[in-house]
Amino acid sequence: MQYLHTMVRISDVDASLKFYCDLLGMEEIRRYDSEGGRFTNIFLSAPEDKERATSDKKAPLLELTYNWDPEELKTARAWGHLAFAVDDIYATCEKLQSNGVTINRPPRDGYMAFVKSPDGVSIELLQKGGAKDKAEPWASMENTGSW
Repeated sequence: MQYLHTMVRISDVDASLKFYCDLLGMEEIRRYDSEGGRFTNIFLSAPEDKERATSDKKAPLLELTYNWDPEELKTARAWGHLAFAVDDIYATCEKLQSNGVTINRPPRDGYMAFVKSPDGVSIELLQKGGAKDKAEPWASMENTGSW
């Protein structure tokens, strides 16, 4: 058995690509439009996984599915989150926050933060190589909402 991808539904392609690609740094690997099925699948890779994702070894991908017919998207409590290791958790959170993304669980510990995608998918960010030294404004920032 081989793990291939995780699929999340999206309601706005442009907003989702801005979040996942422009802000988080993922890269679009391929896209498939289905006229008959009335949907678009967009497959994304983390930069460090791109070489494997496009080879026969196949690193797991994130599949964004946009259904052309409007629908209300809801997340169930059983759904957890997507997790990404980042080079600098403080810089990543600053970039997200300065682009209007709420930091739901700030990286007070220098190691872990949570944000949400435009469609409410929880995203866990983890500092590569262990926690950074605690720093403001993150160390004293309160949680916002849920994750």
